[in-house]
Amino acid sequence: MAYKTKATTRGGRDGRAVVEGGVLALAMALQKDLGGSGEGHNPEQLFALGWSSCFGQAILLLAKKHGLDGQAAKVTVDVALNTDGGFSLAADITVSIPGADKAALTALVEEAHTVCPYSKATRGNIPVTLKVA
Repeated sequence: MAYKTKATTRGGRDGRAVVEGGVLALAMALQKDLGGSGEGHNPEQLFALGWSSCFGQAILLLAKKHGLDGQAAKVTVDVALNTDGGFSLAADITVSIPGADKAALTALVEEAHTVCPYSKATRGNIPVTLKVA
């Protein structure tokens, strides 16, 4: 095992989430769209943050192989919480590198999706759309 961390939440979506050691603590709040106050963070935001960072690292790892500048990459993960027939997630991942060849960028994004641990964890479990901009 290379790394392990732990987080604890009390109060669910209207509670407080703390990472072990207290290095990160966040007020959580049910989204306004779902009838909550929206005056805090929600799990979908945290998932999008983590995935975009992790996917960005996969881009950095593989960019040179594709002849691209991984440092210039911008990775956006758009996470949707769907309520049709129960709760489920969906995600769009958009990657841009200014001036990058579209075919090379597409190949990079597709390969990064096979390497990123978040992508691996969600594969076959939620719909994911890859986009290049």
